[in-house]
Amino acid sequence: MTTSSEVLSVVASRELAGKRTVFAGIGLPTLAASLAHLTVAPDLEIVYESGVCGAHPSHLPETIADAVLITGAEAVLSMPALFGYVLQGGHIDVGFLGAAQIDRWGNLNSSVIGDWHSPKVRLPGPGGAMEVMANSREVFVVMRRHDPRSFVDELDFCTSPGPDRALADGVRPSGLGVTKVITELGILARGGPGEELELVALHPGATVEQAREATGWPLKVAGDVTVIAPPSEAELRLLREDVDPERVYLR
Repeated sequence: MTTSSEVLSVVASRELAGKRTVFAGIGLPTLAASLAHLTVAPDLEIVYESGVCGAHPSHLPETIADAVLITGAEAVLSMPALFGYVLQGGHIDVGFLGAAQIDRWGNLNSSVIGDWHSPKVRLPGPGGAMEVMANSREVFVVMRRHDPRSFVDELDFCTSPGPDRALADGVRPSGLGVTKVITELGILARGGPGEELELVALHPGATVEQAREATGWPLKVAGDVTVIAPPSEAELRLLREDVDPERVYLR
């Protein structure tokens, strides 16, 4: 049986075809980037927030500071060098981010659910996500849940503003912001500033009506919504046997 983590990882990996550098977080982004390196993007360079560039780990890291990332890496940079030269220098093709909430413009919340001063849930926070959002050429987001609590009309708190919100505050980011959101129902996409996320693809069995009901704003739908090909046997074998045989993140 194929799990949702496997489906999300495979579909996200395909979106990295033709990309050269990816700033990957731990979890599903690492799975997707590692699988893409074995399939559609053999020259992909994976960069981690700990300063590791061009990682070649013998097995999946459990944190961004896992020592397994260091051995065989192309470079290990200081934080000022990573964020000042690599990110702000415009050398990242795709930033992979996650979030608790996302809105129609691709703004992200990973700080609190509820009121800032008395939150229902306090979340881990952004880390370097704001820099990744502002400086990557584009950002992909993988969301395990597609429901109105995660896809909201208005964020409880804006942790990582996309280019539209940044421009409204007088800041001009260099990247396009969120361009792809991969969910359990399908793929949402936008071209850049001024555009809303719209439904462009569905997993087999999912419907436009389901996606609309699961989204907390009036979801736009592309005129030619495609059906996503399910993970192939070859992709699943690589993911299960080569990328994550110990099921660190696959569940």
